[in-house]
Amino acid sequence: MPELPEVQTVVDHLNQQDIGGRTITAARVYWPATVADRRADRFCETITGCTIRRITRRGKYIVFHLSHGLTMLIHLRMTGRLNWTKAGVLRNKHEHVILEIENKHELRFQDTRKFGRVFLSGAPETILGKLGPEPLEQRFSKARLEKMLDTRRRQIKPLLLDQTFLAGMGNIYVDEALWEAGIHPQRLGASLTKKEIGALHRAIRRVLHKGLKNMGTSLGNGKGNFQSVGNRPGRNADALHVFRRTGNACPRCASVIERIIVTQRSTHICPRCQPAPDV
Repeated sequence: MPELPEVQTVVDHLNQQDIGGRTITAARVYWPATVADRRADRFCETITGCTIRRITRRGKYIVFHLSHGLTMLIHLRMTGRLNWTKAGVLRNKHEHVILEIENKHELRFQDTRKFGRVFLSGAPETILGKLGPEPLEQRFSKARLEKMLDTRRRQIKPLLLDQTFLAGMGNIYVDEALWEAGIHPQRLGASLTKKEIGALHRAIRRVLHKGLKNMGTSLGNGKGNFQSVGNRPGRNADALHVFRRTGNACPRCASVIERIIVTQRSTHICPRCQPAPDV
């Protein structure tokens, strides 16, 4: 699933296409379930005539700020991607929502596995307001993370994956951040020392900034692999230290990277750098 660096990369690439200020002249939906909060015909009717004022990100949501007091939210889920193409280009069978834009282009939501969702709302905070803080914002300080973890009797990995706790993190960047900080994913949040929390705070920011610099992480060549607008893959795979590095040597201590399961999620650790908690 695309995480913060991948979603922000998509937003950045969309904003390079001169979409802002353009009007949506028509809409078509080929898989009605992709539209999460209303009938497909009502979605097409409501969004037609709206102007795209700006495009931003919140957590893993792409946020289209529209005229008429509306906001369109897109969650890519496992295999979603956005295609920006000239009008008239033959539609591929996985492009489920198409927005016609006034400059003779189309914005198409493609999703091979059909898990992605599009929301059109006059009250986006009903969805976005449930999200935790943004990990790259200045307000997400070490002191705030200390307070957030103070009484948490929950394992640190699922806690960091919880979007209501911290927005935008997923399996890749949580594994990388925990390795960087030297923290085992099964440690309880409240068990972390101030020193460890400081290391985790720095690690979260470091791995996300690196992912952004490399325009996201693409793994393999499958159809569902992450690609940004224009079919551009991310370059961050070669910068990963533990994620999907099972059997390789830890870059820090040369121990063998292991794969374990934490709350049903595949997890990658160095057993030496990230000592298991006492049972």
